[in-house]
Amino acid sequence: MARVSSSPIISYFQEPFIAALDAAAPTNANDDPSYYARYPRSLITTSNLETFISGTGSAIYEALSPLLESTDHELILVTCFWARSQSLQRLNDILRTLSEKAVRRGTEKIRVRLCFSSSSIFQKLFHNQSLTGKTYPSSAWVKKLGLPDPSELNGLDIKIKSIFILPFSVMHPKFIIIDRKTAVLPSCNISWEEWFEGAITVTGPVVEQFLKFYRAFWERRQDPATTLNAADNALVESRGALKAFAQLSARDVHTIFLPSPHRRHPRFSFFGPQEALRAPPTPLNVFILTLFARAQRSIRIQTPNVTAPPVLSALLKALAVGIDVRILTSDRLMILEQLVTAGTTTSRCMKKLIKRYKRLFRKFKPPSDEETAIAIPKLGRLHVSYFKPIGGARKQGREGGEPQQSHLKMTIIDDEVLVLGSGNLDRASWFTSQELGVAFFDKEVAKRVGNAVDEGMQARSKVVFDSEEMH
Repeated sequence: MARVSSSPIISYFQEPFIAALDAAAPTNANDDPSYYARYPRSLITTSNLETFISGTGSAIYEALSPLLESTDHELILVTCFWARSQSLQRLNDILRTLSEKAVRRGTEKIRVRLCFSSSSIFQKLFHNQSLTGKTYPSSAWVKKLGLPDPSELNGLDIKIKSIFILPFSVMHPKFIIIDRKTAVLPSCNISWEEWFEGAITVTGPVVEQFLKFYRAFWERRQDPATTLNAADNALVESRGALKAFAQLSARDVHTIFLPSPHRRHPRFSFFGPQEALRAPPTPLNVFILTLFARAQRSIRIQTPNVTAPPVLSALLKALAVGIDVRILTSDRLMILEQLVTAGTTTSRCMKKLIKRYKRLFRKFKPPSDEETAIAIPKLGRLHVSYFKPIGGARKQGREGGEPQQSHLKMTIIDDEVLVLGSGNLDRASWFTSQELGVAFFDKEVAKRVGNAVDEGMQARSKVVFDSEEMH
């Protein structure tokens, strides 16, 4: 049972969110998964936050290795993109270590479940269109997936599945569950992409939410998961080549689990007024819009792309009522994907947002009368920057540990509410992809994670607009 908190800040954001999901229940009942649709309050839980790490994807998997190798009974890994890479090599080493552990102790095999959505354009074009997905036989592990030979993994009970639905429904979440006691929420895939990423490690009741989501979608089961008889897992200790590491050690943090089911036919159009487009009322979409609408002081965003019309409209409204908005995104990331799924790009959307902000600024010229000036709301400050790697862009394989893009998805509201997960603020994440986010209500956690990201981002951004220069 989740802890009930009387904190005003929690109720201020949570209750409108729950009310909106209650109203959307008839629509969300048709989603997959939809187990929370009739009782959205079941998504409220608590968590113990252990660590937050940032760096490139390969550095994060290197740092997570001690935790993953501590698995005694079950390892579940869900990712979006799967490719031969340093991350995959590290995962292969982890699987070999787990297999040797199980063989050495002579007991039952360690259960391993690997799930992904995309590995290549060819794979997506010819993937079966069933949500039961495609299961890979052991004969395909080496050639198709780059995994060790099955003879090296005799101590493991492995099943591997992929799910992708044409035209754009990619299963985008990334999460790891160790022995049903610890969960990791990384932004990185099993991929060659050396980008700036983040990962948070959690224990406590929130892990049951991850399990429920996994079982409902990837195993097509609705029955509750049983608890494994496993010892406490080791926490991440290796710091390796990380850009930043934060020991959170926060207990009983009020938490909301935020699934966002995929939509095969989202019913959006590239033509006509985009501001009127309504995103599917998934828990993640509704919660983000609730945060933007009810923020009191500030909105901080770091995301790969920003092209979702509802997001841009909500940010402009927040600015108009005095909320400061800070965005760190990319000007040239996945351009072709953006054009195909959104009909625009992040750089175009940022230019449009800045242009509209300047129009607002002209309307907010301070009046000469002092009483009138006090009554008129102040325009929020807008700060937009793009990620820039130190030393400039480098070719694949020559990154030398320097992230080439920012792939972290992070939102912080009023320095008190932190949202991490897989969801970008682009049209694909908001209208077609399956996503997963988790919201944490803790001022100190938001501060520590924000500081860790700031440390990793030092000298890696370029300001393209700062409204302070307009004054």
